Amino acid sequence: MAPSLVTMTDAAVARARHLLATRGGDAEGIKLSVKPTGCSGHSYTMDFAREIGPADEVIDAGGVKLVVDPMAVMYLLGTRIDYKEDRLGAQFIFENPNEKSRCGCGESFSI
Repeated sequence: MAPSLVTMTDAAVARARHLLATRGGDAEGIKLSVKPTGCSGHSYTMDFAREIGPADEVIDAGGVKLVVDPMAVMYLLGTRIDYKEDRLGAQFIFENPNEKSRCGCGESFSI
């Protein structure tokens, strides 16, 4: 069986729903992209999807519409997104089986 493009934990879905409800405005969902940056080469980006392009991959993750940039598909295949909160902060965590390394600060990765 082929891996799903992207999945989200219950915690990530709950946080995404909250963000869409409180700050999303007219957003259709959450946009996932990968951009070239950092010391390891790439970083994950999440933003509100204000529109869905014809080549975008659209995934229903527990009622949250994930809109994946077509150029990011090859980097995200099989990725699981989690959400963690602790006393020092909160963040979405990308668990990507395709990553070969991450930089020391955790902001970028390489495939």
